[in-house]
Amino acid sequence: MSDDPKPKYQQIVAFLNSAIASGEYQPGQKLPSEADLVERFSTSRLTVQRALKELQHQNLIERRAGSGTYVRRSESPAGHVFGLLIPGLGETEIFEPICQGMARAASARNSSLMWGDTAHNTQDKEKQTRELCEYYIARKVSGIFFAPLELTPGKDEVNQWVVETLSNAGIPVVLLDRCIYRYPRRSGFDLVGIDNRRAGFLVTEHLLRHGCRSLMFVAKPNSAPTVDARIQGFRDALEAFAPTAATGQIHMRGPNDIESIRGMVSTIAPDGIVCANDITAAHLMQTFQALGIAVPKQIRMVGIDDVKYAGLLGVPLTTLHQPCLEIGEMAISTMLERIANPELATRDILLDCKLVIRRSCGSHPREEQS
Repeated sequence: MSDDPKPKYQQIVAFLNSAIASGEYQPGQKLPSEADLVERFSTSRLTVQRALKELQHQNLIERRAGSGTYVRRSESPAGHVFGLLIPGLGETEIFEPICQGMARAASARNSSLMWGDTAHNTQDKEKQTRELCEYYIARKVSGIFFAPLELTPGKDEVNQWVVETLSNAGIPVVLLDRCIYRYPRRSGFDLVGIDNRRAGFLVTEHLLRHGCRSLMFVAKPNSAPTVDARIQGFRDALEAFAPTAATGQIHMRGPNDIESIRGMVSTIAPDGIVCANDITAAHLMQTFQALGIAVPKQIRMVGIDDVKYAGLLGVPLTTLHQPCLEIGEMAISTMLERIANPELATRDILLDCKLVIRRSCGSHPREEQS
């Protein structure tokens, strides 16, 4: 457990959630004591109590004064057990709140989630994605929520293998955030997320409306198909503002490549940057700081996602807010509808987003209201 990047309380929640879902602990059975969990996870009693409280919110356990903690007995017929196959769970910030929304929605529907994570190492991540898929099949889960791999050389092959393997096993799949194919290709599985093309358009439009005329879209290589769609939205906005003679280019070398960023700034001289997501924007801000480039005085910047640290950066980030909790809740509803009606046409369920204006774009919120 020492190499797990998640907070200790989340590790405990995941461990007990999986143990209950797999039948290791049956309804009415007593769980390990707080002291046992403190020792097992090398953590504090307060951390263990926080984890148990979260499981109570999920209606998975009940705590009896003076007796201990027990797996809750279901008062109605047993619900579904769904597997979470999210290779970026510990790295991509949007998935934690999405999973929170899913957990609450699942417990309300008398269902539960089986958690699994993968390693940070590229080869291990691809291997463990396959292994976790096979594990869920062996456990005969009712369905899989899959966020396809990104940022690895073999991502396309692994993603295709996962959905084919689950289809052959007769297990329904709902995709989270992204498709397995590059935009605009589309798989035959339901997808819950946001309209990424529109997201790219909105943040680019914001910079254009505030005077930027030399724009750059920055992303990491091997990014998810969501980034392809955001790039198309970037191009759409430039085309819509064609009378302004604005220009735009795509930079796929990554935000930490300081020499590449230095060359981009010196040759193209962008006055506005659209980042593929907030983590890219955070790294790019660090690179700009190392190069002595001031945001937003010299270059304006926007991101997409509105992760929890976006407003805490050295220059608070203007970004598009993803409704992650609602995405999680909608994913559960989508899966239950798919199970009840297997012949439904494949659907994209896309939730609306809101622009959150902060200092990085160089415009004050009051300007947007005028």
